[in-house]
Amino acid sequence: MARKLLIRNGKYFVAPQETDEDFKRLFARLASAGAGRPVDLHGFPDGPWTPETLANAISSIEANRNGIELRTVQVWFQDNDNGISSDNIRWLARIFGCGDPEAVSEWQTALSAARSRLDAKRREKRGAKDAPTTSATELDQSSPAGEIRPEGIPSAVPKPKMAARQTPRSGLARATEAVFSGSPLNLPASVFAGAVALQFTSYFLGIHEVTFEAPDGLTKQVGFLWAPNWTFLFLAFMPLFFAATAELLLFWKETGRPKIANEVSLAESHRDWSRNLDASSYTFWAVFLICVLFAGVFQWISVRLLPLLRGGGDFAIDWGSLAIISPEIITVPETMAFTGFAYLYMCISFYLFFAALILLYCVAQDFGNIQKTNPGNGDAANNEVISVVGARVIGAIFRCAVLAIFVAVCMKLQSAYLTSSGTNIARWLMNDMWAVFSSGDRPQSLGEYSAPNHFTSLLIVLSSIFVFLHGASRVAGGGRVNSRLGMMVATVGLLSTAYLLIGAFAGFSVLLFAAVLLATFALYDPDFGFGSASEERRD
Repeated sequence: MARKLLIRNGKYFVAPQETDEDFKRLFARLASAGAGRPVDLHGFPDGPWTPETLANAISSIEANRNGIELRTVQVWFQDNDNGISSDNIRWLARIFGCGDPEAVSEWQTALSAARSRLDAKRREKRGAKDAPTTSATELDQSSPAGEIRPEGIPSAVPKPKMAARQTPRSGLARATEAVFSGSPLNLPASVFAGAVALQFTSYFLGIHEVTFEAPDGLTKQVGFLWAPNWTFLFLAFMPLFFAATAELLLFWKETGRPKIANEVSLAESHRDWSRNLDASSYTFWAVFLICVLFAGVFQWISVRLLPLLRGGGDFAIDWGSLAIISPEIITVPETMAFTGFAYLYMCISFYLFFAALILLYCVAQDFGNIQKTNPGNGDAANNEVISVVGARVIGAIFRCAVLAIFVAVCMKLQSAYLTSSGTNIARWLMNDMWAVFSSGDRPQSLGEYSAPNHFTSLLIVLSSIFVFLHGASRVAGGGRVNSRLGMMVATVGLLSTAYLLIGAFAGFSVLLFAAVLLATFALYDPDFGFGSASEERRD
């Protein structure tokens, strides 16, 4: 209970006390204690203040349009007699008061009194025999930097940049998040445009719709436009997935997070979110290296390049290896160039895909942390806001999970079709569905082929399920969420089961069709008729 009393607005609060400390001693004690810093899950401050973190925090205050110089803050940490201006006392009181109006007022009074004691001590040290000097406070207010210069720093030294104007930390995590920022249409449109470019290129090369004759005399359609893992996947499901992720990220940063975090300003909320995002930077790098090096370069070399150079391999014939048996349709150099471009596009798209899953995980994690440390828990109005935001978050994560499994279904369907005796993928699915109602021959396998898409698609399903279940565990708790969470879990479970059973038995397509139909309805209305969506729109 005592720990909760030390937290205000999600920050570590230290109440002002009646002491005889001057400004330097008081500031040193508060800075080392981390007064005003965000707290962790256990209610402890996120370390002591440093000149850099304090300067950024003051510059992030929305009312402080001019920011503050890092050199000014560094003077406060030094053991000298330099004071602080009235304006900077105002900003420092905002930090130590954790944005609470009453606490800010108390700290402003305490800091002003401490500054007066520092001025008195400075005058005593000077003595009456010294020449007339300006008080520490007056020097602080008249100095161009806002504080007097530390000893040893000449006046000709140029001013450093304002902390608020410093270049933000750059990195893969921030750069990836920037790709999803802005309009939710930007990234989906880019992915769609790349897919259309591939479709046109395949048409110009003559492999958009082409058949080949298998050794047993079967004529099989292996055209690029007939491959769902290159058409439906990149033309529909991937852009929709990116749009849902970008929309949730925009809502969370600009509306949802500030509503439930009770931050002093939107800038402070952005800073806290960016700090949480930076903690996942190694995950972004790991995913980037795996997608580019293994899913991109190494897979292209093993699946496309080496079979073309050797005249065959352990993979079923499709549009990317057609040059091995039909060089009159497309040559080996043309195939190498086209597949290289396609796999480059594919590995970048899938890096963004897995990066989006990381962002969804971060949003759910951030929501859970704020919900646990929110000082307004227990208040009916505050809990209603948390419930509305939580419903929006879990609804978007659910949509993304369904679309991610759709992506995996496209990949596994293509691999299963290529190793079957179906003449084209549409007729193969229809014949399999008809096999449930007749005793006719079911499609047979053409043999044992290596199918890397099986492993890749399984990885996508497992990752999306993990992110969805993590989001459900972090967001669950409100009536709005729990009323529909069971249907969400059932839908994801049914769709995942249908994915796993693709090609496993005759009639798998019936289960797949039913699961896709239910999941498509869930994409349109993730509330399953409970009516939460309309309430969210009103809020």
